[in-house]
Amino acid sequence: MAKKASGSNDKKPADSKKAGKGNAKPDEAADKKGGGGLKPATSVNVRHILCEKQSKALEALQKIQEGQRFDKVAQEYSEDKAKAGGSLGWQVRGSMVGAFQDAAFALQPSTVDKPILSPLVKTQFGYHIIMVEGRK
Repeated sequence: MAKKASGSNDKKPADSKKAGKGNAKPDEAADKKGGGGLKPATSVNVRHILCEKQSKALEALQKIQEGQRFDKVAQEYSEDKAKAGGSLGWQVRGSMVGAFQDAAFALQPSTVDKPILSPLVKTQFGYHIIMVEGRK
């Protein structure tokens, strides 16, 4: 009978795997407690600074880290057509290039005076510094 008991113990790990599927719910609750910055979103209000050369992008990144406002640095350094301080407005998933989209959806919302920034993101357009102002 001890073998049957151990046999039923063997089934318990299988049951715990089923319970593992249920573990996603506590993780979701933890995300909500964490400020909700990483809740699933279908669109983000994104700003970026685009530079063709990595050295110029690093210089812009340093200015922001020194305390300059993201939008002011974007006006000075960004080489794209995004006016108004690098604002691209609300962008839906699938409307941005892969690496840019991955970085944008991974960021928590922040403000231009205290931005939470992506590391430099390289795309076919150049080097981007990305921040997100909102998620929905």
